[in-house]
Amino acid sequence: MSSLWRIREATEQDLSRILDIYNQGIADRIATLEEHPKTMEEMYQWFHQRSPRYAVLVAELEGEVQGWASLNPYSHRCAYAGVAEISVYIDRSWRGKGVGSRLLRALEEKAKENGFHKMILFTFPFNDLGQGLYRKLGFREVGVFRNQGKLDGRFVDVMAMEKCLLEEIE
Repeated sequence: MSSLWRIREATEQDLSRILDIYNQGIADRIATLEEHPKTMEEMYQWFHQRSPRYAVLVAELEGEVQGWASLNPYSHRCAYAGVAEISVYIDRSWRGKGVGSRLLRALEEKAKENGFHKMILFTFPFNDLGQGLYRKLGFREVGVFRNQGKLDGRFVDVMAMEKCLLEEIE
């Protein structure tokens, strides 16, 4: 991938592209149980109500954001303070071209810096592209929740995956 790529922390100015890319994921029905496009107001609240520990990163090519990733709270219980749930979304035109790998590696480094010992995610069992990315970067399948949620009025399964970030606990 070209050295023109830059991974950096997101700013408020990135919210329009983050919203566009997230709404692509919603429309494509491959990455989330969300069914309705998000609004700028919702994205603004999501961005500004986050603790700095829960970073949002963007992948930028020549000044244009083409993907984003975030560390998200897994649970409000203090026992899980070291576990981050993650989100990774790539613009349709850049999926499968290495953007996700760059973002996920940077997100892992940010997670370690911010005191997380594990990253987890939930994906659809039919999202082969996403699973390929996660497996390539060391995530393992934990299991599949049958009929975990509804998408377009139909129950769908959701796969849980994890990656331990500290060698001594793997």
